[in-house]
Amino acid sequence: MQKKFKAWKKELQHHLDKELLPFWLDRLWDEEHGGFLTQWDKDGKDSGVDEKSMLAHFRSIYSLSLAALHGHDHDGRCQSLATKGVHFAIERYWDEKYGGFYWLFDRKNNVLIDQKITYGHSFAIYALSTYTLAFGDPIGLEYAERVFDLLQVYVVDTNYGGYWTMLNRNWSLCGPGSAGGDRKTLDIHMHLMEAFTALYQASGKEIHKRKLLEIITQIDEKILHPEFKTGIPMFWEDWTIAPHIKFDIIWGWDRFEGEGGEKEHALDNTSYGHNAELFWLLAEGLKSADVSLKEWEPTFRKMLDHSVAYGVDEQYGGVYVEGSLTTSAVHDKAKEFWQQAEFMVGMLDAYLLYRDERYINAYENVHRFVFDVMINHEVGEWLPLLERDGTPIWSHMSHSWKVNYHTIRAVVLSINRLGRLME
Repeated sequence: MQKKFKAWKKELQHHLDKELLPFWLDRLWDEEHGGFLTQWDKDGKDSGVDEKSMLAHFRSIYSLSLAALHGHDHDGRCQSLATKGVHFAIERYWDEKYGGFYWLFDRKNNVLIDQKITYGHSFAIYALSTYTLAFGDPIGLEYAERVFDLLQVYVVDTNYGGYWTMLNRNWSLCGPGSAGGDRKTLDIHMHLMEAFTALYQASGKEIHKRKLLEIITQIDEKILHPEFKTGIPMFWEDWTIAPHIKFDIIWGWDRFEGEGGEKEHALDNTSYGHNAELFWLLAEGLKSADVSLKEWEPTFRKMLDHSVAYGVDEQYGGVYVEGSLTTSAVHDKAKEFWQQAEFMVGMLDAYLLYRDERYINAYENVHRFVFDVMINHEVGEWLPLLERDGTPIWSHMSHSWKVNYHTIRAVVLSINRLGRLME
């Protein structure tokens, strides 16, 4: 097994150093208007889309900071770009009147959507905290704490607990239904958890630890299926399960159709990639808060075993998009880039924790699918979406939602985990 660990690590290191990081380091900064450019076609050329997003901006800051934090700074280029990105966001994307960051911009950085989206602000906290952890610049932590404080004032549901999803510029709730003002989601709470983990690591403040543990409890008690521990996507105010719908303002390309924007299997679907991601992010949060993982083993095992048993494609390789919360039914057999990325980290963490051969076998399956089928090695990034057999459905390298966060994070953390296994 050590030979495999060494070979996988070498493959990942080459991809990171020669393909993935150079792709972004050579393209990100907008020399004309400032900010980050993330609209790249299948050949890595500018697709011309007149759009910049707060989410892509902070995800890029996070990715650069994480790479540097793990010793992959490319002669200081990651730090230089991350620093420019942090200061630009504070100067141009911060709302001086109400606080928080606007959501969407044109290429000249004029505001297109001024709403305050909790999902985006989770990544602001995550990126700014990781930036300070990597480079020691206190301005990152300062603004991460500012965003955290705004969320506690305006976004917490003081009645039933948890966090709202969609808010207007002045932090008032949006309307119901597709406007998103009456929903709570797995996505929001999972990403706030990873954000609060990084924030507590950077600040060491008791309030950040307390809020981290609080959101972990909410995920455990409200968001995970009570028996199978699979992630439930969407909820009403009182945490009863709501149909999985699309919002008017989305942070990914709409991949489902239906009357009123309701997803097929709207009350019975779970993402195999999310469940693997939830496992390793929960473990990371608990370890950061000095909580033993032993009592979480039954929960973690159920999450992992459901994903491995039903989500991994043994014929073609890779991870399916999603399926039933409770059964073996697979609802979407396409292969999306981010599920593969999160499965890689999740399976390595699972193997480190439990030494169960099923998890390292699942890692090998997904690793090979990614390197043999999903990565466009000539250009440097991963294809976004494939048919089950690996035929591309989408072939662009990046847009406002498919950027570098999942890919760089998966490669950097997989190198780290394989290094630990080799020790």
